[in-house]
Amino acid sequence: MNTRSNKGFTLVEIMIVVVIIGLLAAMAIPAFQKVRQSSQDKAVLNNSRQLSAAADQYYLENGVSTVASADLVGATNYVKVVNTVASETYPTNLTQGITITIAGIAGVRTVTYSP
Repeated sequence: MNTRSNKGFTLVEIMIVVVIIGLLAAMAIPAFQKVRQSSQDKAVLNNSRQLSAAADQYYLENGVSTVASADLVGATNYVKVVNTVASETYPTNLTQGITITIAGIAGVRTVTYSP
């Protein structure tokens, strides 16, 4: 007697599942990238706010209007560490009342912060 087992999935059923998963991934990846970009920009903006607040404190304590970032960042200074999140570049000098521009976020974006 020939008995045939009907267990398992057909090739068409498997292909339908693969196509559905592909469509879901195609919709999810751009949304993920947008959220990632937004969170990087917010982290950079937060770092610039911390630098600006530290610079303001330095200006008040020392009676100057310009400060080097090296004088603000360090274990015993106003800001312990500025962690880069997307290979951005922070200014080396900060001047009172001047907008802070952080360039090179993920190699393409720029964020500005006006104190």
